[in-house]
Amino acid sequence: MGPHPAVAAIRLAVRRVLHDVLTEFHRHGGPGGLHRPAEEAGRPAPAAARYAEAGPAGRLALPDRPALSDRPAAPLVLVACSGGADSMALASALAFEARKLDVRAGGITVDHNLQPGSGLRAAEVVIRLAAMDLDPVEAVAVHVGREGGPEAAARDARYAALDAAAERHGAAAVLLGHTRDDQAETVLLGLARGSGIRSLSGMAAASGPAGRYRRPFLQLDRQTARKACLVQSIPVWDDPHNIDPAYTRSRLRHEGLPALEKALGKGVVEALARTAQLSRDDADALDTWAAEAELAVRDETGRLECAKLYVLPPAVRRRVLRRAVIEAGAPAGSLFARHLEEVDRLITGWRGQRAINLPGRVEARRQGGRLVIRQS
Repeated sequence: MGPHPAVAAIRLAVRRVLHDVLTEFHRHGGPGGLHRPAEEAGRPAPAAARYAEAGPAGRLALPDRPALSDRPAAPLVLVACSGGADSMALASALAFEARKLDVRAGGITVDHNLQPGSGLRAAEVVIRLAAMDLDPVEAVAVHVGREGGPEAAARDARYAALDAAAERHGAAAVLLGHTRDDQAETVLLGLARGSGIRSLSGMAAASGPAGRYRRPFLQLDRQTARKACLVQSIPVWDDPHNIDPAYTRSRLRHEGLPALEKALGKGVVEALARTAQLSRDDADALDTWAAEAELAVRDETGRLECAKLYVLPPAVRRRVLRRAVIEAGAPAGSLFARHLEEVDRLITGWRGQRAINLPGRVEARRQGGRLVIRQS
């Protein structure tokens, strides 16, 4: 008798991603083509599991296992695990599939220090991941700032910690437990922001530096992951922030989406996920067009020529402008549609207006038929 259908589904999703990682790993020449772990660079191998605190605080480690350098060369794949059902299901599937493939599997949990006892919960996640024979396993404590709001600040701190861990261990990929439900929520949040088709494209199956972040569960619903944990008797932790109405995503999850399903019927989540994929395909095509068009709208000194920008289709022109503003130093996450509309009016509605102030102390002004974008 085979595994429960939910377990089979999550394992298949992870297996497909691992095959992609292996293909890319060997295409780039194995370990030499990727970041090397610390022990391959002549430094001591890390403990099998440890608790890394911000600052000079100590570390809590489980007993060491054989050093990674004693094992056959193989790509390391890490799972980012909060202890919730989605990421614990992902960790279990990674542990199972990695044993069947030429893949090393490890885990990282990020302690955001936003709730009492968060350090103890992170340590528990480390123990559970190590019990699955993941190695290395590490918990990293971070400081969450305030820029962009609590959700954005926590996300920025988390990805910074995951990037650092991937570099430190020489990981070929980091798996994230985002599900189809998360994708639907992301599409709705993008729609509410009015940030254009790229926001409606949601989360990519692969993103980050060299496609570091992989999301195997984007075609699976949240209940499948939870059921997989239940039938395997895997303990999970339900983050109280996920039901706290102070957070926008929480309100959308528990109030917005149920209201949409009540009004429109079942299938809203699936439809939003399809919208994400269709929007991503369109956005990718327009981005390619904009990258090619940008070369043709600059003069010999590299400045953007307003007359040439004017004749571009609006969707392409605004992408060229967005790329130029980000290159000048504006944070991509702080650049919204309203900013680009103001810059676009320097091209399409020129009436001698003053410079446009943009995030990151970037300003855009029209000068002598050229668009000048620079940090002030």
